[in-house]
Amino acid sequence: MLLTRSLRTVLIGVVMTAMFGLAVGAWTEVYPSFGNNTADWFFRNTTGVTVNVLRVEFEQEVTLEYAAIIGGDLERGGMELMGPLTGRSFDFVGALVTHGAIQINIPLGVQPALAQWIKMDAMGNMMPVGAPFFTSVAVLGRLFGQGIVAAREANPEGLRAAFNEFFEANAEYLAEASQSIGVSLVDSLMPIIMASPAEGIENFFNTIMGMLGVTSLSEVTEGPVDFSALFALLGM
Repeated sequence: MLLTRSLRTVLIGVVMTAMFGLAVGAWTEVYPSFGNNTADWFFRNTTGVTVNVLRVEFEQEVTLEYAAIIGGDLERGGMELMGPLTGRSFDFVGALVTHGAIQINIPLGVQPALAQWIKMDAMGNMMPVGAPFFTSVAVLGRLFGQGIVAAREANPEGLRAAFNEFFEANAEYLAEASQSIGVSLVDSLMPIIMASPAEGIENFFNTIMGMLGVTSLSEVTEGPVDFSALFALLGM
């Protein structure tokens, strides 16, 4: 069952949020709790639509001290955590209206590897909506794999154009990197991008990151390679 705090506790948390909040991302915020070694994470639905699932993943096993839903669509059953309060992956399922939020309390210093809103269409198909929140190179590789395959099926010409822009923006770096590892990244990449399943693209991405010595997400997002064309293509 989903554990919730009293209304008084939630209101106190909102006041603390306004006073001491530190923004983490476009739709995630974290606030250290007073009196214990935990932090409150808020995941706000800024997608503009009612969402059906929030998936939150961690790189290690985590116990949620509590969780609360703010703005659940009660007419459609609200939203609740499916499964136990301890694990590495958590799914909140139901219906959460735009501007609603899910709050969880976890050990201080722990952060999600991935948080992603998912919407169900009329046919029951589940699809990500909005930009994902992610904090690890491995998760970025998975998102690239899934997103590239989706883009390839929906708009292959747009996918090629985005990669051409990526190659042009990073021509000098890619040439030097290709020489250092003995493989032409441009020649190797496009056949994989246009034919491989998501897992194959993910594995190729992780292999290249390893060969280049990349160990942290900041080295990808703030490093010498300009990923803006690909991030834009994939809605990141």
